[in-house]
Amino acid sequence: MIDKNTIQTAVEEWLQQGDYYLVDVEMTADERIVIEIDHADGVWIEDCADLSRHLQEKLGDELGDYELEVGSAGIGQPFKVIQQYRNHVGKEVEVMQQDGQKLQGILKEVSADGTQFTVTVKEKQHVEGRKRPVVVEVDKTFAVGEVKYCKYQLNFK
Repeated sequence: MIDKNTIQTAVEEWLQQGDYYLVDVEMTADERIVIEIDHADGVWIEDCADLSRHLQEKLGDELGDYELEVGSAGIGQPFKVIQQYRNHVGKEVEVMQQDGQKLQGILKEVSADGTQFTVTVKEKQHVEGRKRPVVVEVDKTFAVGEVKYCKYQLNFK
């Protein structure tokens, strides 16, 4: 029976030939191995097929009865690795905080150590001398592990 580390090692070997990165490896109870990869410019079906062939050649009989699925990280799905945050800097994201509050804004930056990210959101604030609240842009910084999720916000405008 094959283990997750063996699969990850084989995937990492294939990833060294390009700018792809591993998002997730999941071994399900119904004997499926689901591998998600990503790239700043997106993932092509040919790349998934090439990685699948590489794993079949590298692992062969070790895969046993497992069904192998190789795909890209789904657009609009929560980010799982820090590289996804970095690839979406300057784009609109949705953040769900631990209290269930959702915020939408532009992903401004990711800390060098990958533990925090900053989103620029629009908020209504009372400004001295004004009767009505004014919409202003505010930077909010979050710890990666302290939000329920952050994901790319599809925008069809």
